[in-house]
Amino acid sequence: MTRTSFRRAIVPGIAVLAIALTGCGAANDNSDGSSSSSSDSLSGSIAGGGASSQDSAQQAWRAAFQGDNPDVTITYDPVGSGAGRESFENGAYVFAGTDSYITDDEGELTKAKDRCGSDPIEVPVYVSPIAVAFNLSGVDSLNLDATTIAGIFDGKVTKWNDPAIAALNDGVDLPDTTITPVHRSDDSGTTANFTDYLSKAAGGSWSYPADDTWPIKGGEAAEGTSGVVAAIKAGDGTIGYADESQVGGLGLASIQVGDSFNPPTAEGAAKVLALSKPAPGRAATDMAIDIDRTTTEADAYPLLLTSYLLACQTYDDAGTADLVKGFLTYILSEEGQQAAADQAGSAPLDTTLASKATDIVSKIAAK
Repeated sequence: MTRTSFRRAIVPGIAVLAIALTGCGAANDNSDGSSSSSSDSLSGSIAGGGASSQDSAQQAWRAAFQGDNPDVTITYDPVGSGAGRESFENGAYVFAGTDSYITDDEGELTKAKDRCGSDPIEVPVYVSPIAVAFNLSGVDSLNLDATTIAGIFDGKVTKWNDPAIAALNDGVDLPDTTITPVHRSDDSGTTANFTDYLSKAAGGSWSYPADDTWPIKGGEAAEGTSGVVAAIKAGDGTIGYADESQVGGLGLASIQVGDSFNPPTAEGAAKVLALSKPAPGRAATDMAIDIDRTTTEADAYPLLLTSYLLACQTYDDAGTADLVKGFLTYILSEEGQQAAADQAGSAPLDTTLASKATDIVSKIAAK
């Protein structure tokens, strides 16, 4: 996909914020208590990283935001969700992207609270289908159900002309090629979403819980979204899972939803997110969502990832707080969501979700 830079007018909320700040990101107080500004834009630098699924969208967001704030530098390192959460929890990143919401299964939620000094902010910013992508000579598309996908990645379905695949693809000339499943080698929110889908939609055919770490020995491992896509493209008979926006040129599976087989589309992913419920027991600043993986709604695509941004409610200095608040506010704006859709093919957030997330972000402040 061609990557472009976006230079757009700053959204009203950020414009008001920027006008109120000096070059270092905080207003100067006059002796009479009023404020004056020596600059009409933000300045400074912040570092984040994490989910590689967000990488293309992050490039668009940073280009637009820095274009309107030329004294700002924002970096985002697509090291994977697990590494991103770890670097946020230890203070190396001021914000992080993750394709699975944080829990206390391994103490991550407690670590995030300790780092921030209060409940962390966790808001959805990016919604995209996860494609089951393959490279098979002479075949561009296939129908697969969750049970068959589970069998392929669990090493039980080993040939492309296996009866389980053939039964779902009448009339397709399937070769006697060995299947090579490709999975993520790093801790990955995409893996967590993929295994969550299989654990809920494949019934007893998948015996592993949802996890950032791939649970099975065997197959081919690759680091990051780009690594998985490259590995699939490198060999005939390969199959893997990755953000749909990054699998151009590969064959794609349509997955069974009710009585239909639906291709991976941003609209289908957004439909599932809109009908899914908030995760129970979360703080007011936490918008974790439990995805409905077994929906039978028409045109729905339940194999999706909802990628979040993690941040703190307060930061040690006003400049950092202003930059994080300004950048996240832009990302959640209609303009920011459209920039991601244009660049990465993601689905813009539902307006209700975006409004709630923006309200949470608006309260970011200095300690």
